[in-house]
Amino acid sequence: MDIKDFKNMSIKLTDFSLRHFEEDFAGTKVLTMTPEEYEDAINKEQAIQILDGYADFCKILVFENTSTVRCGSMPIDMCNTQYIKSGYSARTDEELPVLSRWFELPYGIEPPYAKYMNVIIYSKEQMEKEDDKPFDADWGIVSIQGTMEVGPDPIPPITMMRNALGIEHGGSGVEIDIEEYKRSVEFWNNNLIIKSVE
Repeated sequence: MDIKDFKNMSIKLTDFSLRHFEEDFAGTKVLTMTPEEYEDAINKEQAIQILDGYADFCKILVFENTSTVRCGSMPIDMCNTQYIKSGYSARTDEELPVLSRWFELPYGIEPPYAKYMNVIIYSKEQMEKEDDKPFDADWGIVSIQGTMEVGPDPIPPITMMRNALGIEHGGSGVEIDIEEYKRSVEFWNNNLIIKSVE
């Protein structure tokens, strides 16, 4: 699918993606725009690249980050290991909590400003399959990731497992790709999402 194919298509934030506009979200936070402003901007701006996602129904729109959005994850190093936290958490009330780990950074230590904004979108058909209700746009935004490189961080291993469990467990029904799983493990062994800056 080419960039021009998206010119006349509508893109809408999903309820799931609204977490990115909350102060205590773990990952990329979009706090300088309202969800309505962000949605409007995504529909007006042109992506610099469109990447294939992990399934046919998933695409990734890549934009240059012209705002103050920071990266949603950071490499683990000798200076920040003391800020690693862990615990059980769920992304929604319907999901089963799973063991996670993240950074809780003190005031004065912040992730870098992202060079790119990666907007992960699902097709209308997939959105209606997962939510079991009509979706009034061609594509739905399910995740927003600020990164230093083009493309999002690898899907975390636990998310791959949840996807394989199926829609009834908060996943998408896509089976695990072993090579992608190994790549994800390598990345998340050395990087963590940022849950909050205290």
